[in-house]
Amino acid sequence: MLLKDQDTLAAELRPLLTRLVRKLRRLSPSNEQLSQSERAVLVLLEQHEHLLSAELAVMEKMTPQSMGQLLHRLAAQGLITRKSVPYDKRKINISLSDAGKERIQRIRKERNEWLSKAIHSACTPAEQAILQAALAPLAKIVDFE
Repeated sequence: MLLKDQDTLAAELRPLLTRLVRKLRRLSPSNEQLSQSERAVLVLLEQHEHLLSAELAVMEKMTPQSMGQLLHRLAAQGLITRKSVPYDKRKINISLSDAGKERIQRIRKERNEWLSKAIHSACTPAEQAILQAALAPLAKIVDFE
């Protein structure tokens, strides 16, 4: 593929992917009360057993004060738990609560259901096969450094 064609593909693909991600976020009723940063922190906590507030702030490129406010909001909704670190009582481990795990699962289920319905309703079987074939190249793009 020529460079010009790659640039054109990138210019056409980027806004479509952006619109799809925004639509998935918008169409999830369970997601409407959470900001993008709050969702990101919940996902990080799902990926790790527990993290310190400072670790979350670094990972999300936020100030410690902003992370503290965000964690306060998540705790008020019952989505996280806080426990003292056994070897240093000044440090607090942040973990997902059962309600937080349930919220993430519910959001994913809603998004998957909408996307499945959209693929089935809007795409022909041949187009669905093209989407299936595109998964591997898209995964490579996501993993590209």
